[in-house]
Amino acid sequence: MPVVMRMEWPEVTPEQYEEARRVVHWEHDPPQGGIFHVAFFDAGGFKVVDVWETAEDFQNFVDTRLMPGIAQIGGIEGEPKVEITPAQAVWNPQALVQA
Repeated sequence: MPVVMRMEWPEVTPEQYEEARRVVHWEHDPPQGGIFHVAFFDAGGFKVVDVWETAEDFQNFVDTRLMPGIAQIGGIEGEPKVEITPAQAVWNPQALVQA
């Protein structure tokens, strides 16, 4: 069952996020089970909303790629707050327009 992952990590800067993108390569080598990724910054800092095929797929990505990449970058303080909940529905309206 698909899950929604919400992450808050106030200490991450835009520069650190961009470096993580380069190091982890999730856009050029998508992680297994990753369906959708949105990252943004607001008054509360860095936020991410992902959709994954399973919570296990997300955890595997964290353990084998994300956290090793974060360790390689260094200098990122704090810990992320992560919530995972089952998705009620997942669909892409752009796919309907392009069909």
